[in-house]
Amino acid sequence: MEPTRFPNKEFSEQDIQDLSPTMKIGILGTVTPEGLPHLTLITTMMASNSQQLVWGQFMEGSSKHFIHTNSKTGFLIMSLDKSFWTGRAEYTQSAQQGKEYDFYNNTPLFRYNSYFGVHTVHYMKLLQHSGKHPLPMNQVIFAAVKTLFGRSLSLFKSKKEVMNTWTRAFFNKIDNLKFLGYVDANGYPVIVPVIQAQALDSEHICYSLSAFESELAAIPPFTPVAVFSMALTMQDVLVRGTYQGIKRLGGINCGIIQIEWVYNSMPPTPQQIYPEVPIETISQF
Repeated sequence: MEPTRFPNKEFSEQDIQDLSPTMKIGILGTVTPEGLPHLTLITTMMASNSQQLVWGQFMEGSSKHFIHTNSKTGFLIMSLDKSFWTGRAEYTQSAQQGKEYDFYNNTPLFRYNSYFGVHTVHYMKLLQHSGKHPLPMNQVIFAAVKTLFGRSLSLFKSKKEVMNTWTRAFFNKIDNLKFLGYVDANGYPVIVPVIQAQALDSEHICYSLSAFESELAAIPPFTPVAVFSMALTMQDVLVRGTYQGIKRLGGINCGIIQIEWVYNSMPPTPQQIYPEVPIETISQF
């Protein structure tokens, strides 16, 4: 555990209030059976009391299965005023009734929705959190410009098309949010904002370390990482690969990730995009 990074063991009353609005961004980090990081957008995540996080499930996805095989999770919650909290938690239980279940299904998003509602509430015990921090927008913008400059002078040449044209263009939108996740030495996912990240080519992502430098520099080379990119129009994509360490691109120090896996996490059908999954003929009904 890093006490300086996550100094708080409880949510304050102000934290609970700040994390209660339904309009916010929640990123849940889970661990696959292979020990790899997985990131999921969970907008319903909130603090129900000083030592507990809850979130409501209204669609299927891999993270819902992963928490039942490995209870260690990481989280990042960002409010609309660009403040954020990060931390660690342990999944404890799920329920299909109760106070939180009723709360979610009585919010405007679900109460008046004819097609779906929250069918399961998941509970997590808070272990540690960072406290509230403002997103350093000046540093992020500067880092994005440096990343753009570095990749424009890069000599990297991809050998295969892992990320297709849409995915690369999506990562290169400066106003899209991006988050990096990896599993630390204690087995917990750690999530770091990496909004400056961009596609270097069809199989690499790069980012300047001018924003969140200490958090990004702490990642050991050759660590498996996941990067989640999302737009406020609710489009998103998840990629996973191996962190290659810090390289010089056009004279700029950049972290480099070699991408090996691409996942569409958007409804109606979250599924793996790369490596391509063969289409199987249905022979039994």
